[in-house]
Amino acid sequence: MVEPEQVADLFEPFRRLGQDRIGTAGHGLGLSIAQSIATAHRADLTASPGRDGGLTVRVTFPGA
Repeated sequence: MVEPEQVADLFEPFRRLGQDRIGTAGHGLGLSIAQSIATAHRADLTASPGRDGGLTVRVTFPGA
């Protein structure tokens, strides 16, 4: 379960939650890369803990 206070940290490069996560093969770069792409396109990228676990990530582009 992702705690609300952990969400902002997940956008930092190489930041991951504990090894008990299902996908342990990653390097913790996905959200930081997504944030860079969103910024380059002037989009907003937000994330929030899912009600039943996981993370809900939303990208909103200008004018959308």
